[in-house]
Amino acid sequence: MNASAPLAPAILPQDATGSSRIDHLVMLNLVEPGSRVLDVGCGDGSLLALLRDRRGVDGRGIELSREGVNACLAHGLPVIQGDADTDLAAYPDDAFDYVILSQTIQATRQPKEVLEHLLRIGRHAIVSFPNFGHWRVRSELLLRGRMPVTDTLPDPWYATPNIHHCTIRDFVGLCRLVGARIERASALDASGHPMRFALPWWVWNLVGTQGVFLLRRE
Repeated sequence: MNASAPLAPAILPQDATGSSRIDHLVMLNLVEPGSRVLDVGCGDGSLLALLRDRRGVDGRGIELSREGVNACLAHGLPVIQGDADTDLAAYPDDAFDYVILSQTIQATRQPKEVLEHLLRIGRHAIVSFPNFGHWRVRSELLLRGRMPVTDTLPDPWYATPNIHHCTIRDFVGLCRLVGARIERASALDASGHPMRFALPWWVWNLVGTQGVFLLRRE
């Protein structure tokens, strides 16, 4: 894949209404109806519930926090407590059609190994993350000399769960390293909407607040 020419961005589904997070709606549009889905780091289960209700998926979840697991179970979602860094190794190859890691990879201890497991467990992997290369992040570091606090990076440095910040270009490099094929990709703007033009990676890296990638093994 040419590093200077990203794939065309994912487009929001026609019925993208209501209060769902826009990045969730982007990921919703990447999943085929009736698929088997594992949501890793599923939080309160809002994405899993959206996929169940809109796509009729056979969904499962794994979540580190007990509060998140309880919230999922209260909404009838089949979720277990587990750690992406240690528990994905127990899943067999090709167990799911899609494995999703939403806003979580930067909080894992071993992002490369986690991504390799996603690609092994699922026929496709969907990964989203905050872009540490966004111009506001750069300006906070350059002009103020401080770790940034933004809408996608809302916690101060001493309270953030994020331990491996990365940029969109960093993630593209990681995909090459692990042999992942990028099937679709989107950069989300400051309002959370996908950018409509297939711009070079360096532009997405500068103005995109988040990246959303659909991957598969080569």
